[in-house]
Amino acid sequence: MAHFGNGSGQIWLDDVSCTGHESSLSQCRHYGYGNHNCGHHEDAGVVCQADHTSCRHNCGYNVGSCSCTSSCQRYGNCCPDYNDYCSTTTSPDISETTTGHTSCRYNCGYNFGSCSCTSSCQRYGNCCHDYNDYCYSTTTAETATTNVNPQCGGYLSGSGSFSSPYYPNYYHDNAHCVWRLSAPSGQRILLTFSDLELERCCDCDYITVYDGPSVGYSQLGQLCHNSSLDTFHSSSSDMTVVFRSDREGVSRGFRAEFISSLPTDKGRVECSSDNMNIVISRSFLSSQGYSGHDLYINDEHCRPTINNYQVVFNFPLNRCGTVREFERGRVIYQNAVRGHGSSSGVITRQSGFKLSVACHMEKDSVSQIMYEASETSNFNITGTGRFNTTMAFFTSGSFYQQIYESPYYVSLNEYMYVQVSLRRDDSSLVLFLDTCVASPNPHDYADYRAYYLLVNGCPRDNTFSTHVSGSRSYARFSFQAFKFLRAHPSVYLQCKVLICPANDYSSRCRQGCRTRKTRSLGSQLQMATMVLGPITLKDVEKSAVEKLEDKVAKVDA
Repeated sequence: MAHFGNGSGQIWLDDVSCTGHESSLSQCRHYGYGNHNCGHHEDAGVVCQADHTSCRHNCGYNVGSCSCTSSCQRYGNCCPDYNDYCSTTTSPDISETTTGHTSCRYNCGYNFGSCSCTSSCQRYGNCCHDYNDYCYSTTTAETATTNVNPQCGGYLSGSGSFSSPYYPNYYHDNAHCVWRLSAPSGQRILLTFSDLELERCCDCDYITVYDGPSVGYSQLGQLCHNSSLDTFHSSSSDMTVVFRSDREGVSRGFRAEFISSLPTDKGRVECSSDNMNIVISRSFLSSQGYSGHDLYINDEHCRPTINNYQVVFNFPLNRCGTVREFERGRVIYQNAVRGHGSSSGVITRQSGFKLSVACHMEKDSVSQIMYEASETSNFNITGTGRFNTTMAFFTSGSFYQQIYESPYYVSLNEYMYVQVSLRRDDSSLVLFLDTCVASPNPHDYADYRAYYLLVNGCPRDNTFSTHVSGSRSYARFSFQAFKFLRAHPSVYLQCKVLICPANDYSSRCRQGCRTRKTRSLGSQLQMATMVLGPITLKDVEKSAVEKLEDKVAKVDA
């Protein structure tokens, strides 16, 4: 029996393990918010108390019991690392006599404290300076009949989008939103996040995606403040998305889009930076009243090949009427498969068949999917792909003559010239050299023997020289064959490049050398990794022969 009696409603924490030094339950080990296998008969009571010491003796960014709230308002003095966030350093604890709540004027701070747009404007009657832009009203009292936080979550079907409360403005504290996404029977769901900005604490605010109609199913993944914009695929016709925020600290939130997809055996699209490959099942076409001979794409001269089971269109991305668009920093190539049904006189037996096709060239390249956009005979098919890149040695800094020999034999201190480029030239894209590393193991570049030439766009080797990077659809650099090669019979070179839109001058590709990893404000389409080699020193081969000759001479003597 719990000390305070059994609880009711949602069970938030299970198997909680605390050491006694935590300032809140959220710092104790547990299985995650809302994840449990227990009932209220197992509830426990907790009494939290601590000596309120001065923040001056308990400081540290996100460490200890001091926060913007506690240092500015409760204890009357600020930790030095919170001074920038606090709007005042007054020492008394001031309370609102009209509402019984603490004044927000002494509890402000960007992404800190219990003041948010909702609480500071509506509940407490005054605004923190950093929330003024997000407030809808400045009423001075809390009204018991008013629900200050918006409803969130719900049941969604087909295709559409959803977002965090108040998006693109700041979401509220203590948010708990559950969306159940459903597709027609036999179909699956593709979920993508187009924008994501949560509080800088993965245990505080996060999104969890479940592969089924409830949180009892397996997790597909979890997103927090430093997550990439991932894509999730359900294995069935249901998916559940849960968003939680804690009681202090908010941000802009997120936006997500979902699509109900047709089974992959009916159709798929495969993308690369060179080609678009569309495969459509003949049995699916037959169920719609069409045959492969009825189909064509934007350019009617581009015809499919037809076998016993499939209709296949394969063509270069820049041909056959393909249209290129930029959306949120990503390149999208679009086309459409059309068909005319049989007709008799003026009576058309089928409506016009249209299959919209798109290739999203982005970081995740392993997924391809076909999805139904409506209940009519119009469909969409989309897939994600990678830009194909190549890396090669050249004989000189003119980059005119490529070297094809393998392994590539070089002399010590000889200059080597390397070019990285898109396999198909595209002036709308630029390549940026991010990292280059040499290793004797072509499968392990984290090897302790690895030698870095370039890191985050910054040279590590004093002979490394960048010729072109971040301004063209190719990148070029050179370096001298180094003594590192003497210790190994052959060495491989691995380079990572970023691919960005040429018209985005705030992208990472335009920022050059960056010694400290910070969040990029611009767009990045993809990071590509290439390996070149092996490279072998000519001197090594020669010295081996000389040593052998010396041994033979000694034996003869």
